[in-house]
Amino acid sequence: MIMKKYFSLFALLCVFVCCSQEKETVKKTVQNESPILLADPTIFFDNGVYYLYGTTTGETPLNGEGFMVYTSTDLKKWKGPVGAQNGLALKKGDAFGTKGFWAPQVFKYNNKFYMIYTADENIAIASSENPLGPFKSDFKAPMFNLGNQIDPFVFVDQDGRKYLYHVRLTNGNRIFVAELKDDLSGIKDETLKECISGTLPWENTQNVSWPVTEGPTVLKHNDLYYMIYSANDFRNPDYAVGYATAKSPYGPWEKAADSPIISKKDVGINGAGHGDVFYDKKGKMKYVLHTHFSNSGVSPRKAGIIDIDFEGTKIKANAKSFVLLNE
Repeated sequence: MIMKKYFSLFALLCVFVCCSQEKETVKKTVQNESPILLADPTIFFDNGVYYLYGTTTGETPLNGEGFMVYTSTDLKKWKGPVGAQNGLALKKGDAFGTKGFWAPQVFKYNNKFYMIYTADENIAIASSENPLGPFKSDFKAPMFNLGNQIDPFVFVDQDGRKYLYHVRLTNGNRIFVAELKDDLSGIKDETLKECISGTLPWENTQNVSWPVTEGPTVLKHNDLYYMIYSANDFRNPDYAVGYATAKSPYGPWEKAADSPIISKKDVGINGAGHGDVFYDKKGKMKYVLHTHFSNSGVSPRKAGIIDIDFEGTKIKANAKSFVLLNE
């Protein structure tokens, strides 16, 4: 009788353990299969950690409240949002902006972390002592007032000069450049110059009256400047990534004949574009970007990574390397 009692208890214990393990497995599976829902993503690497920021869209929690941040040490498993303020690296109210928090870029300058971003269709900057934030600014105002502009990107040349590439909303989304002041407080107005606009067939597949080129990333390789950018409206399935080259930060920019280099045919999902270049721990060049949620719905958009590299004077993407984050 006693043996039967112990056997029954042992059997119940086994069932409990098995059920617990099953629940834990399901929990882990659900967690691992939850995609990271960010548009206009950027990855900043610092001290062994990858920090992922971007635009929240659709019904995503914290949408419109600032910028979330996720972290990873291997680009495979991501934690977050883990920003200093309930998941947010920059919280509305701590810096300029009331709505439309889009397309952040984070960089380090003079031992401080900076976030340059869009809000209220203007460009602003905030700083922090930590990539997790909180990013704040005492001056809750745009960096400059020259009409509506979005999608900022700071490029620092080898001579130390800093350039702000951005998009001005004037007869289309057009990419401009201007030299930044040394204290990052604004641009040198006299240096403002247009770079490119949407003039090629792949850049305007729906033949709209407001062509779109946006999301610039600029880098230098073998004394040649490269601008990686996206074209078409982000809701267009043909939203895609191309590039242009120049011998000066101001241009003139020559668009690559092999563009687009990343599109729906490469990644298998509509709306591939608007990302940023980063290098992994091994120095391998990668591009983080967003796609539509699915081929039948745009938002909330998903973040993914694809390998890219230089081949001579060209940039090539490895379509087989594309992965959506946390999927």
